[in-house]
Amino acid sequence: MDPSPTSSWLLLIVSLPTGGATARMRIWRALKALGCIALRDGAYLLPAHAEQAEQLAELATETSEEGGQSWLLRVQPRNADESASLQALFDRTADYDDWLAELSEARQTLATLSLAELNRLLRRHERSFHALRRIDFFPGDTALRAQAQWRDFSNAIEAMLSPGEPHMAEGGIARRDPVHYQGRRWATRRRLWVDRVACAWLIQRFIDPAAQFLWLESPADCPPDALGFDFDGATFTHVGDRVSFEVLLASFGLDENRGLAQLGTLVHALDVGGPAAPEAAGFEAMLAGARKRLPGDDALLAEVSAVLDSLYAHFSGGRGKT
Repeated sequence: MDPSPTSSWLLLIVSLPTGGATARMRIWRALKALGCIALRDGAYLLPAHAEQAEQLAELATETSEEGGQSWLLRVQPRNADESASLQALFDRTADYDDWLAELSEARQTLATLSLAELNRLLRRHERSFHALRRIDFFPGDTALRAQAQWRDFSNAIEAMLSPGEPHMAEGGIARRDPVHYQGRRWATRRRLWVDRVACAWLIQRFIDPAAQFLWLESPADCPPDALGFDFDGATFTHVGDRVSFEVLLASFGLDENRGLAQLGTLVHALDVGGPAAPEAAGFEAMLAGARKRLPGDDALLAEVSAVLDSLYAHFSGGRGKT
C-alpha cells in the first residue's frame, strides 16, 4: 500500500565548501522560506505532500552547482508514533501566536492612520499571513483562529477605506439578457475604486455601450430607475464570495470569456483579498495615482478604461512580443 501523504517525508542533506558563506546563507534562507525544519546542521525535512517539494529539489541542484554536495531522500517513519513526532516539528502555533499579537497591536492604531497607511498596513499583514499559511502543512485550531482574526481585521480596514462597501449577500445570480439593458442609467458610489471602475468599464464595453453613469454621494441617492451596482441593495452587488464585477460577468453570461475571467481574478484579489495576479499591484498603483491626479470619476473612468482594455487584451491571449 502506498504511504499516506502525511507519513512520507523529504530529507535534504547539503554540504557546501567552507568558503561558500554567501551561498550557504542564501540556501539557508531559501530553505527557511520553504518551511523546512532543520534536524541538524545541513539536514532539512519537509513533508512530501508540500507544494514546495519541487523547489526543494531545485535547491539540491543549486547546491551542487555551488560546488557542494546534496542528497534528496524520501523517508518514511517506522510507525505512527514516529510519524506524529515528525509532524509535531512543524507545529506553527508559536508563529501564529506572534502574528496574532502583532495583529492585535495594529488594530489599536487603526483610528490614527491615514488611508495610505491603512492600505500599507493591510498589505503587510496580508503578506505575512499568507506566508505563514503557506508553510503550515498541518493546520489546526490555531490556524482557524488566525483565519477568523484576519477576516475581522481586514474587514475593519476595508470598512474604513471604503465607507459603504457592500456586504456579501446570499442567494443565486439570475441570468439576464443584455438586450433589455441598453441605454440605461447605471449608478454606483463616487470616488471609484477597483471593483466599481472595473464594473463601469465592463458595462460600457460588453453590456450597455450607451450606458450613462451616476456617481452617488450615498447609495440612498440612487434614483428608482437607475441600475445600481456595488453597494448594499443594488441590482448588482457582492453575492456569496463573488465581487460585483464577477456578479456582472455571471449575470450576463460573460464568465466563460477567458480575458474577463482573468480580470475578475485580479479585481477579486484587490477588492476582498486572495491570490493576486502579478499585474494586480501595478494596476492598483496606477489607479491610486490616477485618482489623485484627475478631477472626477468621469475622467478617471476614461483613463482607466484604456488600461483595462490593454489588460483584457493581455489576458485574452493574442499576439505577444515579436
